[in-house]
Amino acid sequence: MAPSVVRGLALPAPLTSLIDRDAWRHPGDAVLAEVVPWFEDPLAFVRNPEQMAYASQSLDMFADDPHSAFFGVARGSTAAAPLELPWLDAEQAVLIATTRNPGDDGALALDYRTDPSDPRVVGSDFWTDSLVCRWRVVAPTFSTFVTRLGL
Repeated sequence: MAPSVVRGLALPAPLTSLIDRDAWRHPGDAVLAEVVPWFEDPLAFVRNPEQMAYASQSLDMFADDPHSAFFGVARGSTAAAPLELPWLDAEQAVLIATTRNPGDDGALALDYRTDPSDPRVVGSDFWTDSLVCRWRVVAPTFSTFVTRLGL
């Protein structure tokens, strides 16, 4: 089976497998609260590659916004120096979960800067500092994330 590709980035094989088996499902708010303890807003998992591509368009909007520093999203190809956390590189990320409430703008993303086959999972943090969003590591790899969720 060919890998699913979103924004030119191949989804990790474990995610593709979960999607194919209809097993890429929200594990419950209590489980997510343990895995992403700083995240205060309820999340919804983005269910398939098409929806991931659609949801991830917001990364382009934030990266191209002159006030993108608030959202912590930029384009690595135009940055003066390599982008590192707490910044998210819009060109190297795919959103896999977004806030349930429209307008909350929080998300979890695959961050391909670490490993293109098993990217780390990062989450937005609007709560630690209300003046800026900082992207934080949720899990060092997607495989670790899935294990922590019990999927």
